[in-house]
Amino acid sequence: MAGTAAALLVEGLVKRYKGGITALDGVDLRVEPGEVFAILGPNGAGKSTLINIVAQITTATAGAVAVFGTALQQDPLATKRLVGITPQEIALDPFFTVREVLVNHAGYYGFRDASAHVERLLERLGLAEHAHKRTRQLSGGMKRRLTVAKSLVHQPPLIILDEPTAGVDVALRRDLWAFVSELHQEGVTVILTTHYLEEAQALAGRVAIINHGRVVRCAPMSQLLNSFGGRRAAIQWQGGVAKPAQLPVGMQWDVAGEALSGTVDEQALPQLLAWAAEHGHGVRDLRLEPPRLEDVYLQLTAEG
Repeated sequence: MAGTAAALLVEGLVKRYKGGITALDGVDLRVEPGEVFAILGPNGAGKSTLINIVAQITTATAGAVAVFGTALQQDPLATKRLVGITPQEIALDPFFTVREVLVNHAGYYGFRDASAHVERLLERLGLAEHAHKRTRQLSGGMKRRLTVAKSLVHQPPLIILDEPTAGVDVALRRDLWAFVSELHQEGVTVILTTHYLEEAQALAGRVAIINHGRVVRCAPMSQLLNSFGGRRAAIQWQGGVAKPAQLPVGMQWDVAGEALSGTVDEQALPQLLAWAAEHGHGVRDLRLEPPRLEDVYLQLTAEG
């Protein structure tokens, strides 16, 4: 296979189920070592199938997968040791304590004494004070943290986080974002799937958008935002001041809120600012937001 230096190399991956359902239709992806890479797509796009093939839960119909140059089909055990996966669904033995879950899972990968690394994970993920508890006693957020720790206990160079912050509160989400950033700084390759597009935009350097089993776009985050996303603009109008006769290009009038809002291309920003200066007597507030991944995502999945 070409490009064996990739952390994850997927070539021509196809998965067909009985009944003629095609979940993946020739997917090509290359994830470089040490990057944070987001895989996005609507429900049923094929993301979970792709992850399940890498995790060796599902067998591909055609195509090839390699992890750090090791072909999954040729040496499945070696590739399994290189990958840690945090599944979307939480499945923990309710009768083991938090520490026992991690120690036992490390044992599956041949670690006879992983206690030092287990203690580091417990501290880093805020689980140390809960280490003695059985998993059935944990809150949903703590179970999510434990699932992340479990995927890291064998110290894999590649970790796949499948909806890691689904159903957790804002504080925990921010904590996990910070933890992912730490992993990235340590050189761990992180693949993230999420429906929180703000999360992907904050963490990922590159993103692949999958729809109907195909990659519709794969590019650096900044390139995607600059190519497809416009800036959101909002101009709040002074109460009692008449609606302007002529509106800037791309802006619409909100009667109820007495405001103008819309999406403005980068090239149109000077005209918008000049218009606002000219109508300064009527403008109470002007806000510009950078391009959002959500807008890019909706555009590309609609096209797909």
